[in-house]
Amino acid sequence: MNTLGLVAELALLVLAVPVLTWGGYLGVLALLSWTPRAPLPPSPPALRFTFVVPAHNEALGIAQTVKSLSAVDYPKALFDVLVVADNCTDDTAARAREAGATVLERTNLELRGKGYALAHAFTHVLGAGVADAVVVVDADTLVSANLLSAFGARLAAGQVAVQAYYGVQNPNASWRTRLMRIALAMFHQVRSIGRERLKVSAGLRGNGMCFRTSLLREVPHDAYSLVEDLEYGIRLGRRGFRVAYAFDAEVLGEMVSGGEASRSQRHRWEHGRAQMLALYGWPLMREAIKARSLLLFDLAMDVLVPPLSRVVAFAAFGAVASVALAGFTGHGAVAGGVFGLSLSGVGLYVCAGWLHSHTGLRGLFDLAMAPAYLAWKVVIRFQQPKGAKKNEWVRTTREGEPRP
Repeated sequence: MNTLGLVAELALLVLAVPVLTWGGYLGVLALLSWTPRAPLPPSPPALRFTFVVPAHNEALGIAQTVKSLSAVDYPKALFDVLVVADNCTDDTAARAREAGATVLERTNLELRGKGYALAHAFTHVLGAGVADAVVVVDADTLVSANLLSAFGARLAAGQVAVQAYYGVQNPNASWRTRLMRIALAMFHQVRSIGRERLKVSAGLRGNGMCFRTSLLREVPHDAYSLVEDLEYGIRLGRRGFRVAYAFDAEVLGEMVSGGEASRSQRHRWEHGRAQMLALYGWPLMREAIKARSLLLFDLAMDVLVPPLSRVVAFAAFGAVASVALAGFTGHGAVAGGVFGLSLSGVGLYVCAGWLHSHTGLRGLFDLAMAPAYLAWKVVIRFQQPKGAKKNEWVRTTREGEPRP
């Protein structure tokens, strides 16, 4: 029995190694995630920006987004708003023009998706040769007034790619959106601040991204997957460019509160990251080891670490199995300690996300719903998308909008 118990504990220790790596990575980023001091923007402002808003059938909210962008606290002569009405069948283009934006209308039934819309816009901006930088904002987004000033401060310091904090515009719509506020604080704020402190790439989040036009010329945005932001961020890292983090500026996107629309949105995120894991995970790690590059190592870890639901599930299962093994055979204490350390790292990560979410006591109550939320994420991870072609832009139904 003792021999069997020892073998079982060794097997658990082998399984614990990746779980400890994941939990340790998240725990370290949590410990590094206290808010730093924001850099001062140059005075007077001199950089010229173009907002790029990819939009597919966004007539309901595009005007609000354009007005939010037009109201930023930055000289009006130094920025403009460009909306790409991509394969739209509604009056998105007309409403964007009425709100004051310049509009590009694009129709291509074969090459569909946000990546193609961005490539079309970037070609237009680079051809005009006026803007120093472009800022990508989703069509359902409100932005903080200091957005361009915060980007300008990083660009003036020599950065070429910057990501703002991407948060939740409607956190009180449902328990899902309140949990999303905490979840995005973990994934966007905790991870990004920690990575910024390590001077590696903070990562691109698809919304609130800023690029020097010189960077787009050197590394074209040829990224067309379901998670084109993650894909382009990896390409930048491989070329030696990191993404800086503007923690003091925010873009607030609308998160859907209904179950069906939430499932569709989450499905695309989860399967898009799974694509990147298959394509880039271990190849990036091998490149990082060969080049001794912390930048590439961190990009690899960002892809290799599973969704939090699975990290928690693996760590909890290992801890329970270790306790049971110790009860029956006397072996398992070491493995249990390793899984316990993994759970400690995850706990630090969750606590840091809660603190950055500024949800207070209500947020703690919302976290009680986390087991149901995590179970829901595990289920949809293994579901197949319905009626969507590979990499196609499948638009999420917005709040207050009738289901198609």
